[in-house]
Amino acid sequence: MSAGRAFLRSIALLSLAGLVSTALTVPAESHATLVRSIPAARASLNRPPERVQLWFSESLEPAFSSVGVWSASGVQVDRRDARVSPDDPKQLSVTLSPIEPGTYTVRCRVLSVDSHIVEASFTFTVKPAVRSEHGTEADRSGAAGVTGSSGTRPGR
Repeated sequence: MSAGRAFLRSIALLSLAGLVSTALTVPAESHATLVRSIPAARASLNRPPERVQLWFSESLEPAFSSVGVWSASGVQVDRRDARVSPDDPKQLSVTLSPIEPGTYTVRCRVLSVDSHIVEASFTFTVKPAVRSEHGTEADRSGAAGVTGSSGTRPGR
């Protein structure tokens, strides 16, 4: 092999090595992701919640993070008091007005401290109360709370 060819091969290998090492060291972009909520996504509740609470994977910028709750007919049913918790910068919550049985959509738009905007939405349902044979209201399960997922992570 000639000296010129060996030199070109060395340059090509060094270039390839540099390209591979650069590709491996590029940091992955991280965004705030919704990690849990109360009520949980697709929860079926026996009683309406007083507030919706959301937890994210990263701290949020309070001035640029919002959450709202809408009825199936498109009426906003929260009290428009969304706030990032002063004790937990990863938690966003909003208080609900009294709501009737039905399906509700939670929509949020947050700005994480790393400057990425993230939007998310999910629904939950409030079941109608069932009248017992004695004429009093009872829920379908005989217990209050969430049917199915509780909104907390397993093991907690």
